[in-house]
Amino acid sequence: MPCRPTDACVGGGASPAHAHGPPPLVLGEMSSSINDPLIGVINEGTNTATFVVFSATTGEEVCHHGVKITQLVPREGWLEQDPAELLAAVREGMAVVGEELRRRGRDPRRDIAAIGVTNQRETTVLWDAATGEPLYNAIVWSDIRTDSTVDHVLARVPDNDKNALMELSGLPISPYFSALKIRWLIDNVYAVQKAIRRKTCLFGTVDSWLIWNLTGGKNGGVHVTDVTNASRTLLMNITTLQWDPVLCRYLQVPQHILPEIRSSSEIYGYVQEEPFEGVPISGILGNQQSSLVGQQCLKEGQAKNTYRAGCFLIYNTGYNRVLSSHGLVTTVAYKMGKNARPVYALEGSIAVAGAAVKWLKNNLNLLNHVSELEDIASQVQTTGDVYFVPAFSGLYAPYWRKDARGILCGLTQFTTKGHIIRACLEAVCFQTRDILEAMNKDCGIPLEKLQVDGKMTKNNLLMQLQADICGIPVERSNVSDVTSLGVAMVAGQAEGVNVWKAHWKESTPQVPSEIFEPKTTLEERDLRYTKWKMAVQRSLGWATTKKSVAMTDERFRLLASIPASWFLIVSFGMLVLSKELVS
Repeated sequence: MPCRPTDACVGGGASPAHAHGPPPLVLGEMSSSINDPLIGVINEGTNTATFVVFSATTGEEVCHHGVKITQLVPREGWLEQDPAELLAAVREGMAVVGEELRRRGRDPRRDIAAIGVTNQRETTVLWDAATGEPLYNAIVWSDIRTDSTVDHVLARVPDNDKNALMELSGLPISPYFSALKIRWLIDNVYAVQKAIRRKTCLFGTVDSWLIWNLTGGKNGGVHVTDVTNASRTLLMNITTLQWDPVLCRYLQVPQHILPEIRSSSEIYGYVQEEPFEGVPISGILGNQQSSLVGQQCLKEGQAKNTYRAGCFLIYNTGYNRVLSSHGLVTTVAYKMGKNARPVYALEGSIAVAGAAVKWLKNNLNLLNHVSELEDIASQVQTTGDVYFVPAFSGLYAPYWRKDARGILCGLTQFTTKGHIIRACLEAVCFQTRDILEAMNKDCGIPLEKLQVDGKMTKNNLLMQLQADICGIPVERSNVSDVTSLGVAMVAGQAEGVNVWKAHWKESTPQVPSEIFEPKTTLEERDLRYTKWKMAVQRSLGWATTKKSVAMTDERFRLLASIPASWFLIVSFGMLVLSKELVS
């Protein structure tokens, strides 16, 4: 089957997920031996589903096929995807890569030793186990429709404390996480309510949905997830690594719909369809954790930052479960086998990074093409004291302020589009420093270097600005798809597979990289950071909010649930007590 030029096997043009890095391998040529074992990877991201094959001996990418995913926006603030389309895109990738392997003289069923799955996290799918059909579209991680659902939960929490469940889950109560999306589906979709009554409703993040289908679907499909994805639901106990009955009751999510939680590296089941029938699926990692592993941040104190539409900075805290007091979340980095100890991480999420560049291009017409970004920003030496806070829908870590809105400040009559575009790049870097500052306070161990990946990292100016603003070296990976590489490593070293021999142990060299050293003084970078904090303060409070109807109704319901006799007794008691105090 011929490869399409825009999203095909390596050599036919880079897909969006492979738009940077070293020159791709040419079709028909393989630098590894014809007998080397191979690892397949399903990388189902927010925008693209890709099937990638790596050599387990050299760690090099052999070929890949990617398919773009349709983004559905039924209302402002809502973002959905068709689960059937996600599955079809993965199957297309597997079929195209399988055909290419045959063309190269390889047998997909024999030569693929295992398959790993990495996926967009928090995105929520509910489906019917009896029919195999989705009960609603997948609600994507960045969807914010569940604001009112959050209010229902917060109304039951003392002082409306969004961190009330942190001790159990490691996460704040936020529309970001899966439990609130599940609750919205239960409250608003009749098909979901009906399936729950019939005990046929199943929940999964995207990894669970894909694995269930590929291992047999309604005919015995395996309903599992791993600890990294489960840790993003707000339903898993961050200590026991199991679904927590208290969290499930508190968030009113029936526990019987949840998948079994397994480690990140073990054989979960076997593919039941061509061209990889019989191949074990032996690795699962959420995409940001997979990037952490692919960057080989395997030691406590190492961190990586992924630059895409948003930014995701993860800091390896080793076996220590650090509960942040500075606006970060506690998550599971990985668990390398059934009996392995879990490794934890602190994570800071930035809502708007590359999305701000897209806004400058599409909304303000400051760019004709994103490729112009670095050239235009380089035409000026500084931002001219212009600061841009891209809080389009509030600020994520470490602020967690829904009332923030985007702001451009410091404009003068001499400000040009070059200053604004450069301020946009600096905004990404300042937000990253915000998270690093919070991590330093939580861990007490300043980061020695920042390892980076993602589409935006091919911008050399951005990387230099990041080093200058944070004051530490920035190390850019030269591997084109670090995220897929991470779960390939995990799947290939699973018990019962044990074929991965390329860079894995902590003592081995890191993946190839390029380093950007800071060129600014401490005084200069701190002065600029102080002004950034001033700009952030000016962005707060623009979207003034009052208590929602949902919150008010929930509190009224709780008050109304008190028996009348109790209410009268308590009221009488308070009256007597007040008279005693007065006398």
